[in-house]
Amino acid sequence: MEVSTESTGRIISGDRVLPLADMHQRALRAARGLESVGVGPGETFAVLLRNDFAFFEAAYAGNRLGAHLVPINWHFSGPEVAYILEDSGARALIAHTDLLAGKRHLIPPNVQLFVVETPPEICRVYGVAPEQAAPFAGDRHWSGWLEGFEPLAPAEVPSPGSMIYTSGTTGRPKGVKRQPPSPRETEVSSEIMARIFGFQSEAPVALLTAPMYHATPNGFFRMAVAKDATIVIESRFDPERYLALVDQHRVTDAYGVATMFVRLLRLPEDVRRNYDVSSLRCVVHGAAPTAPEVKRAIIAWWGPVLMEHYGSTELGAVVACDSHEWLAHPGTVGRALPHVLLRILDANDAQLPTGEIGEIYARPIYPDFTYQNDSDKRAAMERDGFWTAGDIGYLDADGFLYLSDRKNDMVISGGVNIYPKEIEAELLSLSKVRDCAVFGIPDEEFGEALAAVIQPVADGELTEDEVRGFLAGRLARYKVPKIIQFRDELPRQDTGKIYKRLLRDEFWLATGRKI
Repeated sequence: MEVSTESTGRIISGDRVLPLADMHQRALRAARGLESVGVGPGETFAVLLRNDFAFFEAAYAGNRLGAHLVPINWHFSGPEVAYILEDSGARALIAHTDLLAGKRHLIPPNVQLFVVETPPEICRVYGVAPEQAAPFAGDRHWSGWLEGFEPLAPAEVPSPGSMIYTSGTTGRPKGVKRQPPSPRETEVSSEIMARIFGFQSEAPVALLTAPMYHATPNGFFRMAVAKDATIVIESRFDPERYLALVDQHRVTDAYGVATMFVRLLRLPEDVRRNYDVSSLRCVVHGAAPTAPEVKRAIIAWWGPVLMEHYGSTELGAVVACDSHEWLAHPGTVGRALPHVLLRILDANDAQLPTGEIGEIYARPIYPDFTYQNDSDKRAAMERDGFWTAGDIGYLDADGFLYLSDRKNDMVISGGVNIYPKEIEAELLSLSKVRDCAVFGIPDEEFGEALAAVIQPVADGELTEDEVRGFLAGRLARYKVPKIIQFRDELPRQDTGKIYKRLLRDEFWLATGRKI
């Protein structure tokens, strides 16, 4: 980890500013400190942090040591945090004080705990009281602790980066553990990241409001640091503040997800006009599908700055498209990135021709991975050197990829394959529907039937008959859901993805059948 003495980049969080040169020096101090508690090459240590300076310091300390950083979703309960600490074999945990409430007694005794005082701007956003933000007596305070060590000498050490735990559509999350990259893999990864994330300005300014424990925001902040950018971080997305930060800091590069775009577009027109977004050059997005009408509206407002990509924690990014490519191929998630090969396979692992729907497999040139403590699961997702994330889709004649659904979400009713995403897309075109989830439920006659849970727009009156009548004119009869429910809110992850499993489980558990 070579540290440039000419760095002009910095990290901004509220009223606090940390120059990147200082962050790197603190990371080198932290690296020596972590080394003293047993964190070395190939070892793991964890963070339970919102977007904060300490996250950067821990990440680059891990790079210097060649260790795996394990970012934990800070929404997790105490038992979930304890599971990841145990499963990953973490030697240490660095955590915001308030996030430890009700969890301290569950931290394994062999895990070294370092506490970060929750900063004022995060306390304001989340309503954290001063006594919840301050470290306890006897806590090792991260900032003061690392200052007690001399910095390790800068050095380029093969680093495996972060071990991200996947959200786990079924069962508990699994850690995706990579090997340190070869020189060739480093070269290819850098080329692909440059294609996806932008950062082409001479003095880039990055805005990150998504949690850094997710794979793409994690890659985004690392790219921003590599480009010596000014990095503006927020712990919670607020649509008007997002625009204000773009205007105030003249942001050039940003990260977003579909729900952010929807909330931005719902701001009154006069509010949107108050902020200048002309500085934007690249806004990367992915994680969850963006409705075509939403994407068109953002492009019309911000210009052709959107860069969509598709991949997974396991695969990395495998396809991407800029705004011009998407407008020429509406609905696509992109074309294969450099050095990536794609295949669409049927249930018998036979390769399918253009236009036919099957499971998406990719062969990228990234460092190989395994699932922590679950090599069988890793082996099951590979076919002849190609990997799958379990998604269903097809390629068009120009090589652009279109997603149909996730394999695990596909519903087989009476022997017929049904893709809920198709039905959700139709429902979202109904003006009274704000959001929706369609999934399979137990059915004695057909094995599975369709259920739709719909979140109407505010003050919108919507009936089951209205929904069925709307769909009946657009889809085959067997695609019209048997069960239709309305709810004020749908459960979501921070990435914008709906926790469909939580909705589905209600129906399956009620029958006592295996999910």
